[in-house]
Amino acid sequence: MARLVALNSELHRNIRIDTASIERQGASLRMVPVMPSEFLKLAIDYPIVLTKNAETGRFICVALFGFAEGENLYWDDGRWQSLYTPMNIIRQPFFVGTDENGQPLLCIDEDSPCVRRDSGEELFDNEGRGSPYLERMQGVLGQLLDGEKQGADLVRCLQELELITPMRLEVTFASGASQRMEGLYTVDEEKLRALAGEPLQQLNTNGQLAHIYTMLTSLGHIYSLIERKNARDAAVAEA
Repeated sequence: MARLVALNSELHRNIRIDTASIERQGASLRMVPVMPSEFLKLAIDYPIVLTKNAETGRFICVALFGFAEGENLYWDDGRWQSLYTPMNIIRQPFFVGTDENGQPLLCIDEDSPCVRRDSGEELFDNEGRGSPYLERMQGVLGQLLDGEKQGADLVRCLQELELITPMRLEVTFASGASQRMEGLYTVDEEKLRALAGEPLQQLNTNGQLAHIYTMLTSLGHIYSLIERKNARDAAVAEA
């Protein structure tokens, strides 16, 4: 259970972050929210799809890591096996909260396995100034804040144009086991191709059209995800 507190230069002066264990925090994540600004990097390795936030019911963009709950097929042999790691993984153990005035507040999960006192990246120097590492993480969190708005704008456009459609996909693996994909959505290609005039021009002008086609192109990685699953099942069977 995460224990989030506001980062404080006095209380957390001696805190260190074990950066080698950050990616491990995503080892059992089936998916993670992603931002349009990182779509091009994500599309090299991951399927980018839509799902509904369990708390708000709103659509969000996510990178898909596996088929079953708790399955991350990009985590193997103790390391993240991809060219790019999503920002929502590398920002661990930091989060963005809000203060009493609703303003963004930098928080840290004090119970995270990444948090150490004996070794790792320091957060503050002896004068209480933020370290270069902390400044980099603040930059990542700033990108995530901006990305949330970009993602919300993209979803709103898709909903207004009625372009969101459920993914109907049942996968059969080499082992013979089957997995039906539930709760995932994508862009309706037929409706997208039928767009013309001002709606299409507006999508292109605001940059959303490029994000949409990146999402659609990334779906080809569903097949590489199946191969990862087959390879993992085979390794388990051999063991």
